[in-house]
Amino acid sequence: MNSNSNYYRIDRDEWKNFHQDSVPLLSEDKLKGLISLNDKLSLADVKDIYVPLVEVIDLYAKNYRNLRRMKSSFLGRSYEPAPLIIGVSGSVAVGKSTTARVLQKLLQKFYPDKKIGMITTDGFLYPNAELKRRGILNRKGFPESYDMGKLIQFLLDIKTVKPHVKYPIYSHRIYDVVPNAYNEIHQPDILIVEGINVLQLPTNEQIYASDFFDYSIYVDAAVENIENWYLERFEMLMDLAIDQPDNYYYSYAIGNRQEAIEMARGVWKTVNLPNLVNFIAPTMTRADLIIHKTDNHFIDYLNIKKY
Repeated sequence: MNSNSNYYRIDRDEWKNFHQDSVPLLSEDKLKGLISLNDKLSLADVKDIYVPLVEVIDLYAKNYRNLRRMKSSFLGRSYEPAPLIIGVSGSVAVGKSTTARVLQKLLQKFYPDKKIGMITTDGFLYPNAELKRRGILNRKGFPESYDMGKLIQFLLDIKTVKPHVKYPIYSHRIYDVVPNAYNEIHQPDILIVEGINVLQLPTNEQIYASDFFDYSIYVDAAVENIENWYLERFEMLMDLAIDQPDNYYYSYAIGNRQEAIEMARGVWKTVNLPNLVNFIAPTMTRADLIIHKTDNHFIDYLNIKKY
């Protein structure tokens, strides 16, 4: 999944030198609470990769606010603040959630007087019952399995600074959207939106989720690594479910382990891999920044868009 000549490739050793010691670091204990299951992240990763990234985002945030002020002045209107929205995309199991959570915590430390929000687009999946009704339960995660109209309305409400905007909750424990359950976000200064679909261009919409983004990140890795991480995560989810009969993964946890792993491998090959190849990976070159991972989730280089 190589990017093209529209990007500057910056190796890790060069990128880490861009840090100006202006971003407070996270503690080891705080870091542990942000890492998703089998994802790997060290304090060195935070310092080498994410701290310089926060400084890049700070540049965008300052210019974004200045542009809005100049536009308001030009039009003779009063300045109306609006949140900076950051999109984080990539394959299932590649480590998007960890990237989003670390960014949120670092940005909160960098901007202690601002509200830094984060959501995942999983909650905007249609409920399993609706996916079954439409005959697309086996395409869960594909573009047509999301209520894009609801996601776009949510982003519009956030961008136009509406108060107390609700969004649906997804539970990996039940493998479904939680019925009649919502979280709420109130006028954030920065919002991070994480999901496999955030850079996609559904053909049935005139406006897309990415139209609301002021900066976008794609987390990339070789397909073979992502498959291994997906299977590792599946085994960890089984381990967590072993004493939870109401957990979606419980039946796999108490059954034949090898058969369960083979089932997961089949899901990867028939669902997640086609989704990645046909719908997720093609959106990579729409990102402002590509974070590339190699074995063991090690970030070896980044690509930054030239324009």
